[in-house]
Amino acid sequence: MGLQHGLTVRSCLPTAVLLVCVVLFAAKGSSPAAAQEGAEENGPDREQLEAEFKELLDGSTLVGHFTVTGRDGVEPKEERYHLQSVEKLPNEKWLFRSRIRYGDHDVTVPLPLPVEWAGDTPVIVVDKVQVPGLGTFDARVMFFAGHYAGYWSGGDHGGHLFGVIEREADDQEDDADDAEESRD
Repeated sequence: MGLQHGLTVRSCLPTAVLLVCVVLFAAKGSSPAAAQEGAEENGPDREQLEAEFKELLDGSTLVGHFTVTGRDGVEPKEERYHLQSVEKLPNEKWLFRSRIRYGDHDVTVPLPLPVEWAGDTPVIVVDKVQVPGLGTFDARVMFFAGHYAGYWSGGDHGGHLFGVIEREADDQEDDADDAEESRD
C-alpha cells in the first residue's frame, strides 16, 4: 500500500505544481492591460530608460581597460572612449560620435550601433562592425551604475573590457584636484 501511495503522490505532484503556477499567474493579472500596469509599477518605461542612457553617455568618457584572452600574465591595457555625443536613431540604433584611444590608436569616428535592453540595462551589440582605422569588431558591452563591462573580438583575438563612465564635470574636477595636489 505504501508503494501505491508513493506512486499516486508522484503522479499528482506535476499537476499540483501546475495548479499553483496558474493560481499565482491569475492572482497577478493575466490581461495585457494588467501586464502593462505591472510593468509601469516595476520601473521606468523604455522612453525614460533611453533618455537616462543618453544623459549618462552624452559627453562622457569611458575610462578603463581591456584584456586579450590567452595572454596570461599580461596586465590589462588602458582604453578611453570619449563620447562627444550620443543620439537615438531609428531601428534601435544609436549614433555614438566617439574618440577611441587604446594602445597606439587614436581615432575619432561616428559609429551607428544597435542598443538592446536586458530589462533596464542597455547593451551595445556589435556584430562585424567596421571601425575606420581600427578594423572589424564584434562586442557586447553593458552599462550599469556608472560602469561598463563586456566582451570584444577583432580578427583572431578578443577579450574583456571594463571601466567607469566619467562625466566632463568629473574630468574637470579631477584636473582641478590634481593641480591643487601638485601645488601642495
